[in-house]
Amino acid sequence: MAAVKAVSQKRRRTGTQTTDPYHAQLWILGNAIGEACWLKGHASGIRRKTPAEGKIRIDLSINELLQLSWLAHLGFQHMMPNYRSFEIYRFSSEEDAQEGARAVGKIEGVIPAKDRPVADLTVHFKSRQKLVGDWWQASPDQLRA
Repeated sequence: MAAVKAVSQKRRRTGTQTTDPYHAQLWILGNAIGEACWLKGHASGIRRKTPAEGKIRIDLSINELLQLSWLAHLGFQHMMPNYRSFEIYRFSSEEDAQEGARAVGKIEGVIPAKDRPVADLTVHFKSRQKLVGDWWQASPDQLRA
C-alpha cells in the first residue's frame, strides 16, 4: 500500500517509451492481496478438515457406513439384557459380508494402538474372514440345515 501511495503522489508523464508506474505497483498489491486471501482460505480449510483434539476422522463410503450402522445396532441389541432377537439383518451375499468386514477393519485400524482391545488386528480380521468363508464355502446341504 505504501508503494502505491508513493507512486500516486508523484506526477509522471506517460508516453510511449515509459511504463505505467501504477500498473507495476497495482500488480504487486494485487498479488499480495491474492496470496493473503489464498493463505487465509487454505489455513481455514486445513482447520476444518483437521479433527478436534483427541478426535479421529475416517473416510467411509455410504455402503460402509450403512454396514457399520447395522452392525452397531445389532451389537447394541445383543448388549441389552432384555433383547429377544426379533429383528434380524443378514448379509445378502459374500461380497456384502466382506464389505461389512472391511468397514469394521477400518474402524479398528484407526483406534490408537495403546487403546485397542487386542494388540494384533489380524486376529479379528482373520476371524471375520473365517466366518464369511465358512458360511459361503459351505455346501447347499449345509446351508439348509
